[in-house]
Order: sequence, then structure tokens, then C-alpha cells
Amino acid sequence: MIDKRVASIDEALAGLGDGMTIMFGGFGGAGVPINLMRALPGTPANNLTIISNSVRFLEDYAHALFVEKRVKHAVASAARSRGAASGISELQLADGTMTLDIAPQGSFAERIRAGGAGIPAFYTPTGVGTPVVEGKEHREFNGRMCVLETALTADFTLMRADKADRYGNLYFRGTQGNFGRDMAAAAKCTVVEVREIVDGLLPQPEIHVPGVFVKRIIQLPDARDA
Repeated sequence: MIDKRVASIDEALAGLGDGMTIMFGGFGGAGVPINLMRALPGTPANNLTIISNSVRFLEDYAHALFVEKRVKHAVASAARSRGAASGISELQLADGTMTLDIAPQGSFAERIRAGGAGIPAFYTPTGVGTPVVEGKEHREFNGRMCVLETALTADFTLMRADKADRYGNLYFRGTQGNFGRDMAAAAKCTVVEVREIVDGLLPQPEIHVPGVFVKRIIQLPDARDA
């Protein structure tokens, strides 16, 4: 088995370059990889596509990416900012600097799961008749109109877990997992910041994401209140 541990954030983010797509785990603060997000403006990556439940989280913790107009496209189920320190992403959406694919949260999650499973697209009734599916292919099944949603994949997934072992097996605390398992499977390189890297192997009942889906792990403190 391969030891997935890395010693620095620079090593964790190595290879992240121009034009890449990055998924970010996290929902309502749980599972948000704040340390890795804060380090992103220090990388040379530009023309990024970001996939996150909320654009706001990335804007909060990697604000310089938006100030420097390094995000060209976002896929999210929520994009509204908050507070006086935020809002630049909304201005960029308004002036066309950045584009947005907004999706109902269930469709957003299923698009990621489909990407990890190798399914290129699927039909769902969610969103039919609303502006979020305008221009997408529609088809009727058993008398019910559905819309075609395409799968989501990424070059990198960045996420947070509570514990890992050296082989990349992950344990989530509470709701940390949210989109984590699906995002880990949908990316070429999954990088995870964790509170603890245990000695030996995680017990089988505690493994929420198998290490086969994880490329790098780094032990970092919980930065939510930092």
C-alpha cells in the first residue's frame, strides 16, 4: 500500500495549474478545507473552474482568487455572498468576468456521483419548468418531463476529514462527509486535510472513504475559527 502523507501545503497542492477544475468539499462549515483554500492564491493556477456547494465559502477563504479574476467558471447550488467583505463574485457574474452553472442541490450531488461512477449524464425531473434548466435537453418518461444533467469531474478535489491513516482511508466526524465520498471518486487527485493521522490502519467500520480514492493527506489544525 502507498503512503499518502505529505509534509507541506505546497506538496499537497503540487501540480495544480492553469485551466484546471477543482472540487471543494464542505457544507455549512463542516468539511470545508479552509487551510487548503487559503493557500490557493499562492499557487500559479489561473482560469479555474470551481465546483462547490457554495461559491461563498471559496470567496471567504481564498478572496484573492476573485480579486485577481482567476476563477472563470463556477458550478454550485448556492452563489449568493454575505457581508461587506464579500460580493466580488456576484459583481463578476454581473459583468461577465465569471460564468455560473447553478444547480438544485440534489442534482448537484448526483452530477458529482455520476462523474465518479463513470456515468456521463442522466435525466431527472428536478428543475423542470424553472430558469436553472433553460437550454438543457428535455425528454418525457412515463408521462413526466425530465431534463438531461451532465456529470461533473475534476482535476483536483480539496476536502477535510477528521481522521485518516497513512494509506488515505478517511473518517468523517458528523456531517463532515457531505459531498466528500462522491467528490473523492470524481477527481483525478483528491487532497485531504485532516485533524489526525492515526498509527496503523483505521478500523474498518470507521472508513467512510477508501484510500484508493485519495492521493494526498496532510495533518492540519481545524481553521474554521482562525
